[in-house]
Amino acid sequence: MPISDPEKSRAYQREYKRLVRSGSCQTPGQTAVPAEYRLATAADVLAMVGEQAELVMNDEKLGTVERARTIGFLAGTLLKAIEIANLAGRLESLEAALKSRSAN
Repeated sequence: MPISDPEKSRAYQREYKRLVRSGSCQTPGQTAVPAEYRLATAADVLAMVGEQAELVMNDEKLGTVERARTIGFLAGTLLKAIEIANLAGRLESLEAALKSRSAN
């Protein structure tokens, strides 16, 4: 959807290109994510999803349906993260076995 005001469009593009040149991958409309919240491994995702599920379960403002929907979504994400973590562990053990074979 094009921006109707050409000046706003130019300002946005100018800011976006400045961010790209600085090495930031965020667009001007997004908030930068602090380093401590960035997820690098499946274990990070597991910890974060578990933490969020606990917060949802303890939130008294949510209704039963909202809580169930959110927990269901988080559970699906958690299952996928567990699957990826298991695959990553298996891959690391296979790589270690192959390295030990090639060293002999």
